[in-house]
Amino acid sequence: MSWLDGRERWVYPALAYALLAISATSAALLGVPAAPPEWPFPPWQSVPWPVLVLLAAVWLAAVPWLYPRRDRRRAFVISHYLVLLALAAALSFRSTAFVVFASIGYPLAIAMLPARLIMAGVTLTALVNVTTQSAPGARATLLAVIAGVALPLVLAGWYVSAEHDKRRRLVTRLRAAMDENADLNARLLDQARRAGVLDERHRVAGEIHDTLAQDLVALIGQLDAASRAGRDDVRGRHLDRASELARRGLTETRRSVSALRPEPLEEARLPDAIGHLARSWADTAGVELRYEVTGQPVPLSADVEKVLFRVTQEALANVAKHAGATRTALTLSYTDELVLLDIRDDGAGFAPQERTDGFGLDGMRQRVRGVGGTLEIESEPGRGTTVAAAVPALPGHGER
Repeated sequence: MSWLDGRERWVYPALAYALLAISATSAALLGVPAAPPEWPFPPWQSVPWPVLVLLAAVWLAAVPWLYPRRDRRRAFVISHYLVLLALAAALSFRSTAFVVFASIGYPLAIAMLPARLIMAGVTLTALVNVTTQSAPGARATLLAVIAGVALPLVLAGWYVSAEHDKRRRLVTRLRAAMDENADLNARLLDQARRAGVLDERHRVAGEIHDTLAQDLVALIGQLDAASRAGRDDVRGRHLDRASELARRGLTETRRSVSALRPEPLEEARLPDAIGHLARSWADTAGVELRYEVTGQPVPLSADVEKVLFRVTQEALANVAKHAGATRTALTLSYTDELVLLDIRDDGAGFAPQERTDGFGLDGMRQRVRGVGGTLEIESEPGRGTTVAAAVPALPGHGER
């Protein structure tokens, strides 16, 4: 950070006063001749030069007030600059010693004027400095020559400043567009999450329809048959079947409720919950399982953690039911932007492109898609199966 930061409003007037003091001292030592007849400021021709110095000093006192307001009060700033330059020109025509003071127009033009007028201010200051040092008879010709150079410079400065403003507005619009895209992306993720919730409801509804509802229909049929049975042994058989159907329906109901709300995630972090699930599954299935966590585990959104847990649960259940595997590997990997879950087994494998009747694979895909992730399944008959899920590492906000 420059040492000027925060001090510019005082640095520029201090520099102007210093140049004015140097010019006034030099003029006093060298002597100031009387103004010639062609002096371009007739109204001020009789004004003593010390009075002009005093007016310039008083006029400079407004710079510290104008500097922080230069963007809001541009008309005042431009008027103040032109009057100050006129005073500097009047003094310079009295004595070339004041050309030193007139040079304050350069830094003040850069510091105070709007971007499109900086070149004009610099050019006017140059005109004052050059014409006041030329011979009286050559001033008109010199002024015409300089004006021929100054006008293109002013126009060039205006064009460059206009292009700069155009680029600045373009950058502003691009930043606004990026902010809008970020907001749109957040809304899309929220919509994806809602779609995942809807898909999950459809899945649970399908399971209830295919299991619990059918069992209830069969249960009602057995109870009706038992009520119509004339013999005790027939009635007993119907009641036994009804009892079996009721127990099976209760089991399915508990499983469906458990699928909606993974209790292990309420009591442990995701790596620990998956590790406990893996150990329990290995003991029950009798299959060797190697579990590994890579990267730095971080708290994730509850939806993301639930999806990863359920995908693990479903994949391991498929291994136990269909793969006939002897070894399984489970890896949970944390990266800066993604969380990766890989489940590999050496079982029988299958052809992923063939249509299946179960809900397992489609359910996993819908879950992962619901949080903006992807699910890949690689398998061949006789060569095992790999399930790879990648989901965004959406941070949690204290939710469980």
